[in-house]
Amino acid sequence: MAAFDRIDGIADGIGRALMGLAGIAAGFALIEALWSLGSVPAETLWIELWRALGYGVFSLLYFMLALRPRRAAGIWEVSFFHKAALGVSALFIADNAEAAAAGPVDAGLAAATLVAYGLTRGWRSWQS
Repeated sequence: MAAFDRIDGIADGIGRALMGLAGIAAGFALIEALWSLGSVPAETLWIELWRALGYGVFSLLYFMLALRPRRAAGIWEVSFFHKAALGVSALFIADNAEAAAAGPVDAGLAAATLVAYGLTRGWRSWQS
């Protein structure tokens, strides 16, 4: 087994903790978004509900990665791609207030996902 493929208990724990914290943060975002649905205009209710449920999906994905980092083939990569794509997209529409606020958060989540992927050796999920 190559040195870069060896699982270190401390690094693994840090990577799992990063994904657990991301799951908690997304869970709080879900609660806040659901709470605010009562005050959104009817014409934006659907998109706000869609956004809220997206927080729920990502909360669960991050918890799955925290609990079973080497049994989540594809989840790491899709989660990273989504957050990185939003972070980069926000750079191109920085004059949009929502993009300016959410872009750095998504970029940070992409970075945390990438770091956790390395620390937990998430790529090994493709071997099992």
